[in-house]
Amino acid sequence: MHILLSNDDGILAKGLSVLEQASESLGTLHVVAPDREQSATSHSLTLHHPLRPVRLGERRWQVDGTPTDCVMLACEMLLEARPDFVISGINHGPNMGEDVLYSGTVAAAMEGLALGIPAIALSFAGSVLRADAVLETQVGQIRALLHHLTSLPNFPADTLLNVNLPAVAGSDIKGVRLTRLGRRVFSDSITKMKDPWGRDILWIGGGTVEWSGAEDSDFRAVHDGYISVTPLHLDLTHRDVLNTATEWWQAP
Repeated sequence: MHILLSNDDGILAKGLSVLEQASESLGTLHVVAPDREQSATSHSLTLHHPLRPVRLGERRWQVDGTPTDCVMLACEMLLEARPDFVISGINHGPNMGEDVLYSGTVAAAMEGLALGIPAIALSFAGSVLRADAVLETQVGQIRALLHHLTSLPNFPADTLLNVNLPAVAGSDIKGVRLTRLGRRVFSDSITKMKDPWGRDILWIGGGTVEWSGAEDSDFRAVHDGYISVTPLHLDLTHRDVLNTATEWWQAP
């Protein structure tokens, strides 16, 4: 197989290095990743200036753009043929619940899906400061999971698999759970500060997070020490509401 690896933490991120270690036995790896941190860029494309891919090796490129740019350029221009899978990550921090709407990691996988390529996104659902050390211990478990997922005889069509790894050593991972998205609410995530010239600035980030969801939700799985695997797709249609439209909709 030919596997395209990308991420949103940048070409030098430890998570990408761990993903390469875990994926190397799957087939031929191609790495196309941003040249810098691109977290929370979601599914954005660079339209207002040209992109400059830089070749770092035989099958390794860095791009001065977003994760979505990276996957699009890889599949449409840089690689000789489209890959069999797009695998994105491993993100330094969780991508659960509403995080998937902001995540560059998930967006890279979603771009693969939009191009008709099976895709997997992986994230470390713990402290960014602990990610490097803990991920090193999880290589074996990640490798086994990726072998299983990429070998499925019927990989789910029009679906990406969003994987969140618990913040425990690999030997302490209890197993894998198939999950649904939970819900999360940020509080106090905007901080008012002063720049060096005394002018007011606002910084988005930090604060506290509260999670909620059913027993089969992603955050409960990782909290309990399991790897969470959540199937996602491009169709955002609220089908339950659509099916009950006669109760609330009359054409004008």
